[in-house]
Amino acid sequence: MNDSQRLSSSSADSGSIATADQNVGLSRRSGGDGGQTLGSEPTSRRWRDVFWLGIFVIHLVGLGFVLSVLGLNRFKKMDRLKIDRYMQRVLENRKELTETYWPFYALAGGVGTLLAWIWLLLLGSQANYMMKVSVHILTTYLAVVSVLCFWGEQFFWGVAFAIGAALQFFYVISVIDRLPFTMLVLRKAVKMVWSLHEVIRVAYAFMLVMLLWMGLWSFGAAGVVASSMDDGGRWWLLVVLSVSLFWTGAVLCNTVHVIVSGMVFLVLIHGGQEASSMPPNSLIKSLRYAVTTSFGSICYGSLFTAAIRTLRWEIRGIRSKIGNNECLLCFVDFLFHLVETLVRFFNKYAYVQIAVYGKSFNHSARDAWELFQSTGVEALVAYDCSGAVLLMGTLLGGLITGTCAGVWTWTKWSDRVIMVGSTAMLMGMVLVGLAMVVVESAVTSIYICYAEDPSLIHRWDAEFFNQMSETLHQRLQYRSARAREVLTHSRFDAQMQETLPI
Repeated sequence: MNDSQRLSSSSADSGSIATADQNVGLSRRSGGDGGQTLGSEPTSRRWRDVFWLGIFVIHLVGLGFVLSVLGLNRFKKMDRLKIDRYMQRVLENRKELTETYWPFYALAGGVGTLLAWIWLLLLGSQANYMMKVSVHILTTYLAVVSVLCFWGEQFFWGVAFAIGAALQFFYVISVIDRLPFTMLVLRKAVKMVWSLHEVIRVAYAFMLVMLLWMGLWSFGAAGVVASSMDDGGRWWLLVVLSVSLFWTGAVLCNTVHVIVSGMVFLVLIHGGQEASSMPPNSLIKSLRYAVTTSFGSICYGSLFTAAIRTLRWEIRGIRSKIGNNECLLCFVDFLFHLVETLVRFFNKYAYVQIAVYGKSFNHSARDAWELFQSTGVEALVAYDCSGAVLLMGTLLGGLITGTCAGVWTWTKWSDRVIMVGSTAMLMGMVLVGLAMVVVESAVTSIYICYAEDPSLIHRWDAEFFNQMSETLHQRLQYRSARAREVLTHSRFDAQMQETLPI
């Protein structure tokens, strides 16, 4: 009886905390900042972050030209475009052609697409099982790849994958107590996405667009691997091409993120997709905004968000397991506060604000983070590991893709295994990421809606609302107790210093 009373009272307390900023959220949804919301009548939205839109387009056009030149120079004929004379300092006497390596990348594209399609097809029935497998099998897979690299005398990559396996293992151990709540949030996000069949079709469409670009990208990458440069020159070019592919893939993933976030937000606000108040052609409108007025903001955020998020997860995991080592805790706290400052301006929740309100990226990120902090929901967001779990699935998909391409390459050209395998791994990660981002978009929208107006979540799923409220209450109590402990410890140290003789 006491437990049930405590549960209901804590849920009520958490609900009151979360609704403290409810009126602000309602005014924002009504377009209080002067911008047009997604569900409002059609007016012109302002173009945001146009500079970064221009940079991305110029980068695509320029890189497309470079990729075409690199691929054509070795296509069916050595030095077709006579550009080897510009590489006299790094020439090697090799006779491979672009089509020697292009099939390996074709296999990578096919495997990555297959894994992404399997994920989307099984989203409704086996998603929870697949996410658990991703969490637990990734460490083993990284360790196996590390052993294979050592066996193939690739010591640098063997050490790199071994470190990755160790980091993955310690991270999972550090957040093992958070996984039940994380899986709950992911199951509810899957439930939401699976009811919106059109957003799954959007993911398939963007996957096709990514495959078309990867056809050109892999053509150029195969030309680089087959070129007459030495390994150092090849690696430098492949790193540049990989950074470009990562940015392009992140832009497409976050475009899907904005589209899906807008749809989920509208469904939660209007109480269901079939509600009479649901605006017509909402998916088309969300798609149009994402690829026009908000595309510059997506390009800008895609440059930095993923790296900052990953760094934040690792620091949080280490910080929670340090214990009483004050020297190490001081250093990690410094890094933690530095990353938290960056998160204020670069976070994935900005994409929901971009989708709904059409703000610039930094404005959206700042507003989202201030909303979380003012309502206390930031404690819940920090506790949730759904983004990390989805990233593990993305990494596993990339590793499987890279392994398939690498094994085939090893049977033909054993000295090119790492070059082809590592770049093929990136291709697989981008393709699988396009499937994973559908669920992540629903997660971010759920948190934004819970912070702006908790009744939206209560109306959608009352049991889930109670579980979120209970977890939020526990996290706020934990933070309060920890703050009191730190304050008491500081006062005790000050008293001890005063009593010590000089």
